[in-house]
Amino acid sequence: MLAAFLCFICAPSARAQYSQSDEIAWRAQHAAELQKPDGWLSLIGLDWLQPGETAIGSAADNQIHLPASAPPHLGILKLESNNVTLLPPKDGFPAGLQIDGAPAKEQILRADPDNDKFNARVTIGTTNFYVIRRADEFALRIKDEKSPARVGFHGLNWYASNAEYRLTAKWTPYVPARSVLLDRLVGKSYSMPVPGVAEFTLQGKTIRLEPVLEDPKVAKLFFILRDTTSTEKTYPACRFLYTGFPDHGLDQPGELLLDFNHLENPPCAYTPYATCPLPPAGNRLAIALPVGEQRYHP
Repeated sequence: MLAAFLCFICAPSARAQYSQSDEIAWRAQHAAELQKPDGWLSLIGLDWLQPGETAIGSAADNQIHLPASAPPHLGILKLESNNVTLLPPKDGFPAGLQIDGAPAKEQILRADPDNDKFNARVTIGTTNFYVIRRADEFALRIKDEKSPARVGFHGLNWYASNAEYRLTAKWTPYVPARSVLLDRLVGKSYSMPVPGVAEFTLQGKTIRLEPVLEDPKVAKLFFILRDTTSTEKTYPACRFLYTGFPDHGLDQPGELLLDFNHLENPPCAYTPYATCPLPPAGNRLAIALPVGEQRYHP
């Protein structure tokens, strides 16, 4: 979803290149990402795993139930020593079951801590699932491209675009980077690096926002914030804002372009099965940001 706006977040001077068509394209791309077969609208389940074996499938005798279109007995998840292994049911893995595009076999399923990008995907028919790790706990995230939320998607709600909320902030790095403990809606916390602070003036107030760095290999900052529109117009918990890096990099003072027109809802706005982070205390603003995405109404 970054491709449509990387052209104007890479440096403050790029603001002059902004157009209404850019905004329309970004919003369309954001909606398209949500509607992908394995996007957030397809998420239908989140089951926390207990140590030992957990059977999965569509039959009633499984501990974790998959959609009726899935095989009655698909496999067994064994949680042991901070690893989750997929074992075959007594009659073997069902035909068509794949792990990362290859025929399924007994194996440990990759589950990186607090980062699901490279976790092993298990697929069969319209259903896919993967193990997620939050601190020392593991869960199974289940998606179905025929989920009611995806099939019944009827569009997103937006504020009108407003150039006042597209501004340049002063970037001050933290050297070395600090960290912040982020709470999640599901009640679990995790630590993320904070590379610096963005400072700007809006509505006559000086505001400081701290982003986290999700992946050091990706030139993207992640702001988790909440403003006073959350009481009525926007998602109550928070909204997200992704930006490029400051003009002189993370480790040097510089400028950072913030376009609050690109505030977007977290995955938890579309499904109760996501594990979204909540904004740190300093990112809970006492002003309104009446731009970006409004509440989603299924």
